[in-house]
Parts: sequence; structure tokens; C-alpha cells
Amino acid sequence: MYFGPTLARAGGIGVGDARRINIATLGLEHDAADAIEVGRIADAWGIKGWFKVLPYSASPEALFSSKLWYLLPAEKGSKTFTGVLKLSVREAKEHSDTVVATAQDVDDRSTAEALRGARIFVARSGFPTAGKDEYYWVDLIGLDVINREGIPLGRVKELLSTGAQTVLVMDYEQDGKPQERMIPFVAAYVDDVDLAARRIAVDWQADY
Repeated sequence: MYFGPTLARAGGIGVGDARRINIATLGLEHDAADAIEVGRIADAWGIKGWFKVLPYSASPEALFSSKLWYLLPAEKGSKTFTGVLKLSVREAKEHSDTVVATAQDVDDRSTAEALRGARIFVARSGFPTAGKDEYYWVDLIGLDVINREGIPLGRVKELLSTGAQTVLVMDYEQDGKPQERMIPFVAAYVDDVDLAARRIAVDWQADY
């Protein structure tokens, strides 16, 4: 699942999927060296260059806060451009049950249609600041999880939303075989999240 930046709150911790890409390796500026895939362009909207966006998160704050989007062509189907396209966004907003946007140099329907299927990335630095005890899912991927006794429980590979709560999904090994463990990302079980140390401390036993 891709995380359009979804927020997670322990005890309510919630934010969505996202996929990182090193834009710097594609020859673009350093401020987007760790860009996050947050959605894709669905189709043109109207006749004045607006287009529909399908965000990967139910709370697409990053789309609204960033005025510079980086586009990559769709992974499948026909491609109308190659490489990375920078899009200076004039406005992005919710409309009915979707998100629509308009950008500089996209002034008519045919230009907007040429962006159909493009994948949208924004710089991680452009995300809105998370609130207290809130974390973007993408920042939790790869963190090591330990319990109160200091026993390693695994490394976060993804997060799942079950509706009522978010669940950490971890990889670990037992007797030389890969295993999977799930822990609810709620205050009852999560003691601490240390992004700098890349560690999550939980009240959870290895034999649960």
C-alpha cells in the first residue's frame, strides 16, 4: 500500500501510505532528495486545465501544503512524458469526493489530459508538521520494535488501517525462518516512538 502521507497516532495514531523515491538520483534538486509518492493524476477536470487527483491517503494534507509536485510517468500504459516533470501548483482542494488541482502551464483540458496516470511525489520536508503523538506512516517504516524487557520483536515493514486503529506489521526471524508479527499502534501498547533512534518501544511479549 502506498502512503500518501497518512498520520498515525498512538492512541489514535493515524496517517497513510507512501513510497519514497530518491529524486536526487534522477537529476533534480536536493530539496526533493527524499520525495514521497502521495497520489496520482486521474484525469482532466473541466476545460481550464484543472485535473482530478487520487490521493493515497484519506487525509491528503501533503498535497495541499506543497506547491511543488514532482511527476513521474505512469508505471503502466502509454506515457506522454519521460523523466521527472516539475509542477508548480496554483491550487489543490477537495471537491465532492475527490481532489482537484490546477498548476502553472497547465491551462487547458488537452494539457491536463496529457498528465493522466502520472504519479505525484512531494518532498518529505513539505509535509505539514505532525501533532503531538502523531507520526507519518512513511516515517515508521523500517523502525525496530522492542518491548519493555529490551527484546527485539521485529522491524516495521508496513502499516495497516483496520478502521478503528492502525496496526504495525513487522518482519522477524524465528529458528532461521521469516515470520510476521502484528501489534496495534495504540497508546495501550506503544510506550515510545523515537524517530531519531529509529526505534519503537512497546508493551508486548514475543509469545503473544
